[in-house]
Amino acid sequence: MIERQPIPEVWTYTPRRFEDERGWFSETFNSASLAEALGGVTFVQDNQALTHVKGTLRGMHFQKPPKAQDKFVRVLKGAVLDVAVDIRRGSPTFGKWVAAELSAENRKQIFVPKGFAHGYLTLEPDTEVFYKVSDYYSREHEGGISWNDPAIGVDWGLAPGDILMADRDRLFPVLAELELVF
Repeated sequence: MIERQPIPEVWTYTPRRFEDERGWFSETFNSASLAEALGGVTFVQDNQALTHVKGTLRGMHFQKPPKAQDKFVRVLKGAVLDVAVDIRRGSPTFGKWVAAELSAENRKQIFVPKGFAHGYLTLEPDTEVFYKVSDYYSREHEGGISWNDPAIGVDWGLAPGDILMADRDRLFPVLAELELVF
């Protein structure tokens, strides 16, 4: 089931699960079934991350053109609050954000298109995240925006002092100071 978010270019997908006495089976990605929603996006790389500590924030990241990435994110173990911020110049939703709780239990996945900064906050210890991207990682094209930019106002649900994150992520500029590339 596909659900459009308040920013319609971002959507969530909950795959069907078939259960019986042996356990369950789920087709988590099918390019033919998702073709219309994906709009021609082809994924070229899979990434997986394990985060041990609840309350860890990874983000808000993006890759600049010509290496910009669409992302399709799901949680294998644990749970996250997954956030996407529109950083596309001229977009009617520029600077707005959407969030979805993704968990191994709810099976929800989120599609984050190019032109959005992306990040997630772990809601459980030992959370494992898996995501597909539409272009290869490129250090030269890395970018990010501040996770706590007051002009954006993401509600992470935790006090800033309770959030663990990499020093690199703490140093990203606020959106108003970002060289806009989208």
